[in-house]
Amino acid sequence: MDVFYVTDQHGNKLSEDDVAERIQQSLGPRGRSFRSLRRSVGVQAAAENTTIELTGRDRPGLLSEIFAILTDLKCNVVASEVWTHNSRMASVVYITDEATGLPIDDPDRLTKIKQLLLYVLKGDRDKRSANTAVSVDSTHKERRLHQMMYADRDYDMDDADFGSASERKPFVTLENCVDKGYTIVNLRCPDRPKLLFDTVCTLTDMQYVVYHGTIIAEGPEACQEYFIRHMDGSPVSSEAERQRVINCLEAAIRRRTSEGVRLELCSEDRVGLLSDVTRIFRENGLSVTRAEVTTRGSQAVNVFYVTDSSGYPVKNETIEAVRKEIGLTILHVNDDAHSKSPPQERGLFSLGNIFRSRSEKFLYNLGLIRSYS
Repeated sequence: MDVFYVTDQHGNKLSEDDVAERIQQSLGPRGRSFRSLRRSVGVQAAAENTTIELTGRDRPGLLSEIFAILTDLKCNVVASEVWTHNSRMASVVYITDEATGLPIDDPDRLTKIKQLLLYVLKGDRDKRSANTAVSVDSTHKERRLHQMMYADRDYDMDDADFGSASERKPFVTLENCVDKGYTIVNLRCPDRPKLLFDTVCTLTDMQYVVYHGTIIAEGPEACQEYFIRHMDGSPVSSEAERQRVINCLEAAIRRRTSEGVRLELCSEDRVGLLSDVTRIFRENGLSVTRAEVTTRGSQAVNVFYVTDSSGYPVKNETIEAVRKEIGLTILHVNDDAHSKSPPQERGLFSLGNIFRSRSEKFLYNLGLIRSYS
């Protein structure tokens, strides 16, 4: 039995009466069963586009080179999302044929697209093998981005830098509950949209089953606690495995963390727009740390998070120069969208001191979760 207390994206009470009905429909006729829920997670039709998946070492100007190649190959980018973390980059790009507006399914053409993109991704510095994949299958881009970066081992902490003054390392602990046979995961970090999605998807992709969980999001901080086991029913069994789970959850939280200035572009869509915009970014020394590209009718609605080529904040005069070149009326700065007050330091939380809602008390009375210190 799962109980969720939700608001809309602005923190207000939901005004739409059909939300529950639409959720039920998305889960299908067997939506209440655990097996059906697992099958339904993260499926989104992409039949009208060809999907390109890219992973490789991040570097300044990489996105500009990718979009330039797609433009040269007569491909129109209709949507894309790009994540960077720990010197790695993952991207899901949806393209159509420039002339027909239809998915590209010619094997020879797809092979050429893959080869040229792979050449750019590898560059001369990639210590790990870059990867490209092309398909016309259904996909959920955010779920795939997590899976791609996990497969690319972006959670390896050799090159990670938690020293940024604007970002604090997530607090993750694991301990085994011997009498019940669970591993208890405690997680604390600044709250943000889709945090629950990111952590649960990561545990699922690591082949763990979440049996019970409690999520508290009050103020600027979120606290999550999960009781997990392997699919065969066993808990985490070694120190190496425990550290790997911690590293993977920290990576899942940080992948979507937006570093840099947020630039919002809204203009009439055209072929080559992304190639031109990212080229201007590169020529002005900007590096894209995250991007969300969408097309709504005839309008391109894109969001870019940018730093300078060394990862430091961009100077205001550079941002204004870029805006003048692209267009002051179509490129806007939204640097305050992700400013948050620093979370308060607290000790390790537990279910024993966060039983405040009726749903938690109900689960406790049923014996599904327990208090401990």
